[in-house]
Amino acid sequence: MPDAASAAPPTLPARGTLLGFDFGLARIGVAGGELETGHASALTTLHDESNDARFKAIARLIAEWRPVALVVGIPVHLDGSEHELTARCRRFANQLHGRFGLPVFPADERLSSVAAEAELSRAGLKGWGERKAVLDAAAARIILQTFLDAHRHEHSRC
Repeated sequence: MPDAASAAPPTLPARGTLLGFDFGLARIGVAGGELETGHASALTTLHDESNDARFKAIARLIAEWRPVALVVGIPVHLDGSEHELTARCRRFANQLHGRFGLPVFPADERLSSVAAEAELSRAGLKGWGERKAVLDAAAARIILQTFLDAHRHEHSRC
């Protein structure tokens, strides 16, 4: 099967739901967003350790939200060079595409966790324990919102 990254880029419809993912080895943050409104919201953080349990949880989210596409944050260093998790995130994106047959879009996730941390602190979650519980979903929201904003900007030029 060809690598999703090497295939022709998928096209995004004008409307529909997207699910965004902030992949991590311990947790996966998930956000939902709408193409028509251009708004993303944090949904949940998956804490399952096994791949099977993670993909079952993702399958439930896909069945519930019925997205038209998925967005996966791809970490890179500030200078654009690959991060130690870059290849793992691309593999996760390929697995999502292969398992669910939905278009998967990569998204630059530089500084999304830092922005999520600051956002949660401003929201009044002062303790690390409080923030850690929702940090990955908040980072997924920022990744997806950034993607939606860029998509809206691209289409406004057409």
